[in-house]
Amino acid sequence: MKKTTIGFAMTGSFCTFEAVLAQMEELVKRDYDILPILSNHAAQLDTRFMTARHLHERLRAITGRDPIETLQEAEPIGPKKLTDVYLIAPATGNTLAKLANGIFDTPVLLGAKSHLRNDRPLVLAVSTNDALSTAAQNIGRLMMWRNVYLVPFRQDAAFQKPRSLVADFSLIPKTISSALCGVQLQPISGAPLGFSTEDHPK
Repeated sequence: MKKTTIGFAMTGSFCTFEAVLAQMEELVKRDYDILPILSNHAAQLDTRFMTARHLHERLRAITGRDPIETLQEAEPIGPKKLTDVYLIAPATGNTLAKLANGIFDTPVLLGAKSHLRNDRPLVLAVSTNDALSTAAQNIGRLMMWRNVYLVPFRQDAAFQKPRSLVADFSLIPKTISSALCGVQLQPISGAPLGFSTEDHPK
């Protein structure tokens, strides 16, 4: 039987890359075929979290493939039906804003547009410090789109960054399995990480 192919697209929330790559490895263990796709920034920028070269090496080691990095490479995803489900993890505020407003000017976004033409699921793993402010309207709009599913998320630093949300990346496999059945994994939001009522400022 043909393996289920996941278009695994990464954008520039660099601090989450290790957690995201761990889930990519988990999906390979679960016998999914992974097609990696990188945004321009994810593909090119060196940061204190990871160099671009190291990211490319990790992707090749995990998937056995070179990542898609250009618009020309991303465009055939839909016409050739290369992906059964398309995951954007991490999905930054910038990516969410462009997607919600029909701007498809990066390999990740054009790949998502191309994939959606086949009426197949798009899964978003949000990671942005502005999720409960400027990005909130875009998240809300995308939640209403047909075939769009969100990895459940939570506040990652409720008092230090009160508007920040990060997906629970450990739920990526369950969210993908659920999305392939046309169901949003619930609950979609959880308690803040490490939250205790005793932590609340007096």
